[in-house]
Amino acid sequence: MRGRPTPRMSPGRRRVTAGMGCLLSALVLAVLPLPRGADQAQAAAAESSAVTKSGAKGVYGDDFSDLKVTVHQTENLSGQAVRVTWTGGKPATDTSGTNSLSIMQCWGDGESGPDRTQCEYGLSSGSQPGGQRFVFLTGNGPVSDPLETGSATPVDKNGTHYVPFRPVAGQGDATTSGTDTTYFTSEDTNAVPYVPNDGDGGGDVAFEVKSAVEQPAMGCGARKTSSGKIQPCWLVVVPRGTHDPDGTAHQPSNQLASSISRSTWDQRIVFRLGFAPVTDNCDPDKPERGIMGSELATDVITSWQSALCRTGAYRFSFTQSGEGQARDAVTSGDSVAGLAMTVDPVEPVDGAAQVVHAPVAVSGLTIGFVWMYDTQDNRSLPLTGLKLNQRLLAKVLTQSYPFSVVDPSAGTPDYLSGNPESIVKDPEFLRLNPGLQGQAAVNSPLGLAVTLDNTDSARLVWKYVLANTDAREFIGGKADPWGMKVNPAYKDGVVSDSLDFFPKADLTPSATDCAVGVPKITYNGQDVVPYTNDMHDAALKIRRGSIGTAYKCGSTASGYKLVAEDRPIPTKQRQYGIVDNASAVRYQLGAAALPNADGDYLTPTNDSLLKAVAEMPDSDVAGVKAPDPGKMRDGAYPLTAVVYAASSLDQAKDARQDYAKVMRYAAGAGQTQGTAKGELPYGYAPLPTAMRTQAEQAADRLEKGAPDAGASSGGTSGGAGDLSGTGGGGAAGGSVAGGTGGGSAGTSGAAAGGAGASGTARPTTAPTETDPAKQNVAQSGGYTPSEVLGLIRWVLLGVLVAGGVAALAGPVMLRLSVRGAASTDSRAGELG
Repeated sequence: MRGRPTPRMSPGRRRVTAGMGCLLSALVLAVLPLPRGADQAQAAAAESSAVTKSGAKGVYGDDFSDLKVTVHQTENLSGQAVRVTWTGGKPATDTSGTNSLSIMQCWGDGESGPDRTQCEYGLSSGSQPGGQRFVFLTGNGPVSDPLETGSATPVDKNGTHYVPFRPVAGQGDATTSGTDTTYFTSEDTNAVPYVPNDGDGGGDVAFEVKSAVEQPAMGCGARKTSSGKIQPCWLVVVPRGTHDPDGTAHQPSNQLASSISRSTWDQRIVFRLGFAPVTDNCDPDKPERGIMGSELATDVITSWQSALCRTGAYRFSFTQSGEGQARDAVTSGDSVAGLAMTVDPVEPVDGAAQVVHAPVAVSGLTIGFVWMYDTQDNRSLPLTGLKLNQRLLAKVLTQSYPFSVVDPSAGTPDYLSGNPESIVKDPEFLRLNPGLQGQAAVNSPLGLAVTLDNTDSARLVWKYVLANTDAREFIGGKADPWGMKVNPAYKDGVVSDSLDFFPKADLTPSATDCAVGVPKITYNGQDVVPYTNDMHDAALKIRRGSIGTAYKCGSTASGYKLVAEDRPIPTKQRQYGIVDNASAVRYQLGAAALPNADGDYLTPTNDSLLKAVAEMPDSDVAGVKAPDPGKMRDGAYPLTAVVYAASSLDQAKDARQDYAKVMRYAAGAGQTQGTAKGELPYGYAPLPTAMRTQAEQAADRLEKGAPDAGASSGGTSGGAGDLSGTGGGGAAGGSVAGGTGGGSAGTSGAAAGGAGASGTARPTTAPTETDPAKQNVAQSGGYTPSEVLGLIRWVLLGVLVAGGVAALAGPVMLRLSVRGAASTDSRAGELG
């Protein structure tokens, strides 16, 4: 959970696992280096705790002593991906599983390392070689292991020996068969049974690790020693050569012994993993101060929580929500969330209390991807660079490729006749990505994974798309130069640059056969490319290569129904979606390059994000920057956003002091980038000094409270007055190196009077201080984004979104009209 309601999911469960022969024919003979988020400042996080270890000479015909494996981050881990690279192996020569690695995560006690019963392994999709928990005793079948004894492993009801999975204490009993799905399944396991060595004997993968939040059965980040320290978990790499456990050369036609069979397990290379605590170490008896709002702030606020909890009488809980809900909560006067995280400002309203805005985070949106493509020599390689322009985004967001609304085997529906089946058949896409020429239409993502909620982030994407003439005209009905036309469901004003969600307007039903004598079951585009819960959920599903596509009929215990497609094997994963940059970095997704107003294709880096901040104009609320993606130039990444902490001056003094504390932490220690709790996660760019000063000024104003009774009022925006009496208001500041000036503290509502109303100095434009030695940064505690952060959020969300949940149950077109009207009314109310 991430402190938010869960929207309706695509129907059905997973389809029956595909046969081994069909899937193995698609496996690669070369490396499987999954994209890891190009140019996203991940290297510094990884290399600071990188560990390299060597293999050893094998005992059954293989020598791994030249093998060197590096895990590029081993400390301060949470639910995320880590990079694993290796050199010194033998090149893979077939697809049977020889000359490869298996990678798994395990729990264990102390420094002794894990037992094989403590590893999440087995049940992987596609019957990958060596991926089972079954083991075979000497003389028992073609993959018998002379080190396996009858007493060492239990026997299932079929008489087959297996290695049980034993969870941490308190999480249940050991599994009772090699296919027991009590603790993990083929859809959520992080085990990678088979990664073939490349032509040089090396490789490069992104491996998903799980904290106790994602996998309670391993307890990583939750289990403590008697002295109170966090128990380690482990990453285990098992190298595979060309011999079976009995020393004979492996025959490609034979089954490969399990990587946790005793002889192969004994060749393991073990890495200690240090997880960050999954609790905030706050006194549970402390009352909560509520913070709610933008998902763009989720990772950073949850990193800061434990540091903020160390002093004061309150603990801070964060509830992720649409920014509009957060703005309403702050201005309502009776909400338990007194601080909103928002991109668009709280607009001034006649008679309402002033709201101060403090910049706290610079981030943005990413088209994150994991995309394997096929080469002409039957290899499967990762796409490491991808370019998309605004018209291509318009095409995927309007379901204009036929395979985004129907089962690819069903062909193109008449109303989309003439359009390329998928993006890899679009001449415009291939002009930007010529390396994907010749791909089959199904060798691409079926559609762009997007979230369901109303957000400022969605509005930012539509502003970017519609700022481009070609994209705007395509949505309006004009064919592109190659004859492709917009899906007719999106005509008649469905899309505008004020739209704050991603409509799936094509509800055309298609039918799928179940069985003889069984009625057909219908599906539509929402089943082919379902919504994700949020952008973090989208990033995780993209990393796993499965977003829940369901257009096939399957038999279940309750009858026939739509069942989701199986999670593909790693070499066939192809997904992309709109995610926040922090989640893209967290799961090491590739980042598509997008054009700015100069036509330069850019990815989100610290440099390109800060250049965008420097280019942003002020919004209607002075001191609050307004994203203007269509006008970003000079190296500025177009989908950049600044998150502001907005809080009303009309609150109790102790609440204002506590929320001012959040602003000050954001302006100071919270801007040192790193992986420890209390630090700024990678994927965010450090605030420029001018914005830090602006945040401190906003904190001062918040502590001071509402102006005296004699002050003027009347719905004007600005921050001309300095409510703290310490100066520092004034007009928006200029730019700094890679950053922006701050201007006023971003006050909206009744105009402030009193001292400092004019002529105040701008914040400093000195370079941002990022030297960790000069900043006191907290190192421990904090919630992960997947945790439940406080029971009180459910009460709050029940009030705020009850109507919205009901609306989601109906058809999308009804949702369009209802939500569109609600959005219009809300904006009208904000503008007063």
